[in-house]
Parts: sequence; structure tokens; C-alpha cells
Amino acid sequence: MKTLTISLMLASLLALAGCGTTTGQRAGSGALMGAAAGGIIGSMSGSWGTGALIGAGVGAAGGYLVDQHKKGHID
Repeated sequence: MKTLTISLMLASLLALAGCGTTTGQRAGSGALMGAAAGGIIGSMSGSWGTGALIGAGVGAAGGYLVDQHKKGHID
């Protein structure tokens, strides 16, 4: 059950990672959503701060990649 919940949360965050119209907005929104998800997942293992930092990095990278894909730079 825990794995299913985490998988659904990550899938929904990935879908929302590119919210915004500029590269900075998309990376920023991805970082915020990633930090929130990482904090929640990290709190399950006792280290919410580490989870939030990792989630922010992954979210920012995801937002940037979505932006570059929408601009046609990545196929």
C-alpha cells in the first residue's frame, strides 16, 4: 500500500512539474512540488529534510526538462 501511494504521488507530481510559462517558473514550480513530496516521503523514513532537498532537486530538474521539451529542444 505504501509503495502504491508513493508511486501515485510521484506520477502526479511529474505531471504537474511543468506548470508555468517560462523556464524559471517551470523549474520553480517543479522544485516546490518536489520539495513537498520529498518531505512527505522523507518523513515516512524519519528524515523529512533530506527528502525535501532531494525532492526539490529532482522537481527542479523535471520542470526544466519539461520546459525544454515544450520548446522543442528535447524530443
